Amino acid sequence: MVKIIDSHKPLSVKEIEQFENTHNVKFTELYRKFLLDNNGGYAVPNVFNVSDDQGESVLNAIYGIGDMYDSLEDFIDIYEGRLPEGFIPIADDSNGNVICLGTDKKYYEKLYFWDHEKEAEDMSNMYFLANNIYEFLDSLYEDTDS
Repeated sequence: MVKIIDSHKPLSVKEIEQFENTHNVKFTELYRKFLLDNNGGYAVPNVFNVSDDQGESVLNAIYGIGDMYDSLEDFIDIYEGRLPEGFIPIADDSNGNVICLGTDKKYYEKLYFWDHEKEAEDMSNMYFLANNIYEFLDSLYEDTDS
C-alpha cells in the first residue's frame, strides 16, 4: 500500500474549482479526489515501470495546489504547449520527466510518462502507465537494488 507523505495544506472543492477556472483546466473525477485527500506530496514506495524499453523510474514529487515548491500551477505554466493536447503535468520523476494526466475524452483519467529527452508534439514520447492515478499509485514498488 502506498503512503503519501509531506502533503500540502488540505484543499476544498471550491479551491479546486477556482484553480480550474483560473488555469482553464478541468481535472478528472479521480484526480480531484486525490487532490482533496492529499494535495500532492511524495509517495512511498516510489519506483515504477515505464515500459519494457524504458525500464523503471523513480517518482519524485506529486504536484499540489498552493504556494509551494512543487506547485501544480508552476508546472502547468512550464509545460504549456510542450505536452500533447489534452494532458496536464501532475508529477515528475527523478530525471525531470513528467507524469501526465489525460483530461480529454480519449485519454480521460489515464496517466502517461512524458520523456523530456524525446520531446515531440505527438504521442511518440508518451508511455502509458495506468488507467487512473490510484492504479498508478498501487503499481509503485520499493527499489530492490539498494
